[in-house]
Amino acid sequence: MRILVVEDERPLADAIARGLRRDGMAVDIAYDGESGQEKTTITRYDVVVLDRDLPGLSGDALCREIAASAELTRVLMLTASAAVEDRVAGLSLGADDYLGKPFAFPELVARIRALGRRATPAQPPLLAARELRLDPARRTVHRGGAEVELTRKEFGVLEVLLSAGGAVVSSEELLERVWDENADPFTTTVRVTVMTLRKKLGEPGVIETVVGSGYRVPSAGQG
Repeated sequence: MRILVVEDERPLADAIARGLRRDGMAVDIAYDGESGQEKTTITRYDVVVLDRDLPGLSGDALCREIAASAELTRVLMLTASAAVEDRVAGLSLGADDYLGKPFAFPELVARIRALGRRATPAQPPLLAARELRLDPARRTVHRGGAEVELTRKEFGVLEVLLSAGGAVVSSEELLERVWDENADPFTTTVRVTVMTLRKKLGEPGVIETVVGSGYRVPSAGQG
C-alpha cells in the first residue's frame, strides 16, 4: 500500500512514517501543502494522511483537489480539534475519514488499512494461486499448509503479484507500489527481492519472469 503523509510537524510526520513502514507500507512525506499537492499529481497514493491545519496551501484545499480528481485515493484527515462541527466540516470537504490529535497509533493503522481496501478494486479476504495462500489482514503466507516467513518487502511484492490475478507486473510498478519515493529506479532492488522471494517460496517455482515485461504468478489454467 502506498501512503502519503502530509504533516507540517516534522517529528510527528516522521514518527507516523516510521510506524507505517514497520507495518509494511510504502510511505512518502510532505511537510507542507504545496509539496503534498506536487506529490499527489505525480504518484497515485492509496491513502493520504492529511493534516488539516497546514501553512500555505491548506489541508482543506488539498483535500478538495484530491476528492475532485478521478483517482481512487482516500483521504484520512488529521486535526487538533475533536469538535463535532470540525469533523463534519472535514468530511464535507471530501475526506473519507477523520481522526483527532492526539490519537492511538494502532487506530491510525486500522483506519488506513480500511481506507486502503476502498482505494483498490475489491479483493478476496485471501489471495491465492496454486498452493499459495496470502492473508493481507494477518500478513501471513502459506504454501501447501506450511507458513513462509517473508520480509515486509517480499510480502509486498508477493501481494502485488497475487492481486494481479495472473497478469504481468512490471519492475517499475512493483517499485512504485512496494517501495517509496526514495527508492532508486536504477538499482537491482526489485530483481534481488524477487530472487530471495523465489528461494523462500521453494520449488516448483511460482513466480515467472516475462522477459522485457516483468513478473507474474500464473493463476489456474495459466503457464
